[in-house]
Amino acid sequence: MDPRQAVGGPLSSDQLRAAAIASGFDLCGLSRAEPIPPEVLTEWLEAGMAAGMDWMKQSAADRLDASRLLPGARTVLSLACGYYVDDPETERSPIARYARGRDYHATMKDRLRALRRRLGELRPGLHTYGGADALPVMEKVWAARGGLGYVGRNGCLVTERFGSYVLLATLVLDAEVDAYAPAPAPDRCGDCGLCLSACPTSAILEGGRVDARRCLSYQTIENRSGAVPEELRPALSDMVFGCDLCQDVCPLNRAPATAGPRFLPRAVAKLGVREIAMMTKEQYDALVPGTPLARAKLEGLRRNAAYALGAARDGSARGVLEALAGDPSGRVSEAARWALRRLDQAGAGVAR
Repeated sequence: MDPRQAVGGPLSSDQLRAAAIASGFDLCGLSRAEPIPPEVLTEWLEAGMAAGMDWMKQSAADRLDASRLLPGARTVLSLACGYYVDDPETERSPIARYARGRDYHATMKDRLRALRRRLGELRPGLHTYGGADALPVMEKVWAARGGLGYVGRNGCLVTERFGSYVLLATLVLDAEVDAYAPAPAPDRCGDCGLCLSACPTSAILEGGRVDARRCLSYQTIENRSGAVPEELRPALSDMVFGCDLCQDVCPLNRAPATAGPRFLPRAVAKLGVREIAMMTKEQYDALVPGTPLARAKLEGLRRNAAYALGAARDGSARGVLEALAGDPSGRVSEAARWALRRLDQAGAGVAR
């Protein structure tokens, strides 16, 4: 017998769900900790669609088998929080909707901490492994197995209550429960292809796969070491951090439930592209720490804002771009020079 296996019979699924809701999560699903078929991940990796996310390949074996993360793993607890907030002041923000408020990692960690305390009371000696978005866990696959929703054509988990506006966390347990999700949620995308048509870089492929190399969310958030490929830059108009286009057009996102106060937009979400491009270090320090935008740092936000101004061919931003062209960061200055060339081409009537 595995020395770490929790002693006792199956845990109550009703009690687990109640503990999750009491800890602040909106949805909770339960699935057996059975290995994930390798092709779910390996085909995507072998096609190079992970772009520069080398850690995905390095941790592939762990992502496919929960028992490598927690010896004696029996159950995977999938958790979700809706993050949609209807806020007219930030509706046209160049920041993706999930990143407009407090850093969700902190919120999810707080709720996981509270849930672990409750689970410890239900089953002393229970061992767990989990987190939100920062561990080698295939959160969407487990959430679909747990009945929270299904992976839609745009690669997002789609739920009935929140649409695709959900943040996920996963907790692996070394104990069984008395009832698991009977079957995955039905696919409601049908023949709809609005998300594929809305993606300006054709990053969304069939089968719910997204090619990160062409995804604007990846390019504005994860691509922090180099330049965005020039062929993708014209699609960055009004985007500084992330992209919501495939979610904005989804019919299943027409009336999502509204999130709680911890997901309310912060002041930084009220800034426009030009204001972000002109952001000083003092303004950055006052507005960005504690939000997901800190991942891009000031340099990344300036770079992305320069791309966005060039993509929009905003002639009134020439002065801003000329200032950024002299930025000490090579990433920022190169983006600004590209944007200035776009303005010059527009003035000369050159379409590109």
